[in-house]
Amino acid sequence: MDGKLLAREIFVRTLEALDVADSVARCVTCADRVLHCGDAAYDLRDASDLRVIAVGKAAHTMLDGLIAILPADINITGIVSAPLAPKKSQPGLRYFAGGHPTPNAQSLLAGEAALNLLHGCTTKTLLIVLLSGGGSALMEFPLLPDLSLADVQQLNRVLVTCGASIAEINAVRKHVSAVKGGRIAEAAVPARVLTLAISDVPVGNESALASGPTLPDPTTRDEVAAIFAKYHLRAQVPKRLVGWMGSGQMPETPKLGNPAFERGQFQLVLGMHELFHAAHRIAESLDCEAFCDNSTDDWPVQEAANFLLAQLQELRAANAHRLVALIADGELSSTVTGGGLGGRNAAFVLACVQKIAGKGIVVLSAGTDGVDGNSPAAGAVADGETLSRAGDVGLDPQDFFRRSDAFRFFEALGDSVVTGPTGNNLRDMRLLIAFP
Repeated sequence: MDGKLLAREIFVRTLEALDVADSVARCVTCADRVLHCGDAAYDLRDASDLRVIAVGKAAHTMLDGLIAILPADINITGIVSAPLAPKKSQPGLRYFAGGHPTPNAQSLLAGEAALNLLHGCTTKTLLIVLLSGGGSALMEFPLLPDLSLADVQQLNRVLVTCGASIAEINAVRKHVSAVKGGRIAEAAVPARVLTLAISDVPVGNESALASGPTLPDPTTRDEVAAIFAKYHLRAQVPKRLVGWMGSGQMPETPKLGNPAFERGQFQLVLGMHELFHAAHRIAESLDCEAFCDNSTDDWPVQEAANFLLAQLQELRAANAHRLVALIADGELSSTVTGGGLGGRNAAFVLACVQKIAGKGIVVLSAGTDGVDGNSPAAGAVADGETLSRAGDVGLDPQDFFRRSDAFRFFEALGDSVVTGPTGNNLRDMRLLIAFP
């Protein structure tokens, strides 16, 4: 059995099992013009003003699921920001091609349009917010009025390349944004707000998803100051931003107990559990003894590689005559140290290449959104022969790792995992397979 083909099949079939539009339609139902979501009901005859904000890599597929269950004659207004144009546009909605991973001019226009959309909300307004990963970059509007697009982009690049965790990155983003950290909910008062989410953040940290535009923000200005000190950011970000933060003018984000959240509901549509369930079921259908692990979330790639490979060896020893699959999710941290192509997924696999050399082990890591950093791939796959194959063509994995060029390493070997944009964005999926 070709282990790399097996790993690819498990990954691709997992993506196919996580249909976004169908998941939205299962989560929200509509009968007699009444929307039902969990224990809440929204009477569309009473909510005569329906507004929608759809932001993230899964914005279009989430919107398809919502439109499918709404009454055909209902009028909606709203904005949609996603990396790609929709296959079909909906009347009443404005579409923006936001930037990811770096905000672009359309990202700022989307943020401004979202805030304008919320002017004049009343108790008859129902705001439905469709959130998925990538939303932090795809919709933005600076809280500091004279912060330019170039300033926003500079801050974003510094944050995502300094080695900070996603939680730390989002703490900063929330405090400098007019649309993050609960500020969309604040702008929508007194409307009812229903947020439907596809989560690419750890369980219990939902306010980090798209930087939590409709949820209370647990982070503080003091934490932001500590993050700036920890990663020596003051000299790397726009001076006007540093001056504003240091002057005490930066306001605190809305917290739990703020009246802005009294009429809000947050509903998870897809998350870690759905990803694990699908991948586990598919791996076992392909004769693997499957195990799931989410303990390495936010770890540096080298530490995660050592931990997961050690765990795989223990599982292999305990299941000596079985094919063993270890499934992990979450996003790792990978400090950018060069100007190459690739992201944390290919970097993780590259970190494993020498560790699995000569062994009956396969490692795959890929983003469920189909994107890995600044590369055109979702991730990569390697096995025990990858190191020797690389040596045959003069490729040094350590050199490529130092140059943050993991994509080019695996592309040269034919081992990039390329899916194109998937219309989904749960979390990164890592798959380690040990052969008996």
